[in-house]
Amino acid sequence: MLLWLTDYLSQFLPAFGVFQYLTFRTMVSAGTAMFLSLTLGPMLIRKLSSHQIGEVVREDGPSSHQSKAGTPTMGGALIVVVILTTTILWGDLGSRYVLIVLSVTLAFGAIGWIDDYVKISRSTAGHGLSAKWKYFFQSVFGFAAAVVLYRTASSAVDTALIVPFFKAISIPLGTFGFIFLGYLIIVGMSNAVNLTDGLDGLAIMPTVIVSAALGLIAYLVGNIEFSTYLQIPYVPGAGELSVFCGALIGAGLGFLWFNAYPAQIFMGDTGSLALGSAIGTVGVMVRHEIVLLIMGGLFVLEAFSVIVQVTAFKLTGKRVFRMAPIHHHFELKGWPEPKIIVRFWIITLMLVMLGLSTLKLR
Repeated sequence: MLLWLTDYLSQFLPAFGVFQYLTFRTMVSAGTAMFLSLTLGPMLIRKLSSHQIGEVVREDGPSSHQSKAGTPTMGGALIVVVILTTTILWGDLGSRYVLIVLSVTLAFGAIGWIDDYVKISRSTAGHGLSAKWKYFFQSVFGFAAAVVLYRTASSAVDTALIVPFFKAISIPLGTFGFIFLGYLIIVGMSNAVNLTDGLDGLAIMPTVIVSAALGLIAYLVGNIEFSTYLQIPYVPGAGELSVFCGALIGAGLGFLWFNAYPAQIFMGDTGSLALGSAIGTVGVMVRHEIVLLIMGGLFVLEAFSVIVQVTAFKLTGKRVFRMAPIHHHFELKGWPEPKIIVRFWIITLMLVMLGLSTLKLR
């Protein structure tokens, strides 16, 4: 919206031309989102508290979590609204990539909001929207996004699987392959972030770090000179996603201000499902799905620990971990919550560095 306005004003005052630069709009987007989050955060916390919209803690969870009962939740609504508002302000609304990722983020955020609302109304953790219906709606929106991306693809690169570390390996996926992979990445990452969101600030900071890396990748693949130099696929128009990632970074950091240990507010499924689907969608759009799985390795590990735990218990009647997801395992081993959080942040930073190294090591 403001992109169009500043473009018009640049005819009269050339200084407004700076807003046409993608890098500048990305930085402004991050700053705007953070300002909005820090400004609106306290108001939202007071509002949620006054309406007694608080966290419902699992009775079978770590005993240390019982003190968190009643902490305002559904704070993910703030993240989603700020991301949408900021991207609309500074992004190019004529970009199909921007419109698709905004739609996916809003759709998955709505699923999470309904789930959170049902949990709160029933005052029972784990008894929100049924797993069957939650997965059904996630599948509908994830599948729809993948289909739209396939049908609007403009070149073979847009539907090929790029293998990191190898400059000449590009696997054509075809209709079914691309749609299935896109669906898995979007829905899978959404649920993985959701499972990671179990400690104060544990999910939001890794999401911010991964988003920063995705924003950089989007900028590089959307620039023909950089993509040619790095020998990575050139995806015309994908650079605009860096503005969206900037909004996610700012909104995430602003939310972390209140979500850091001890948390004043939780994002709930409203935030975790939306954020997971957002980074999954961007990963598919910039054609770096495998790199996304490397950089988001913490989310993958959290989801994998749940799969292993459930499978082992069903087959043998025994548990591999003291509790899943794996961050609860370390809690029950006696690790203080802040130590788990910071160490998992460090792991994410290292994985993101590894993922970014694949851009050059080909």
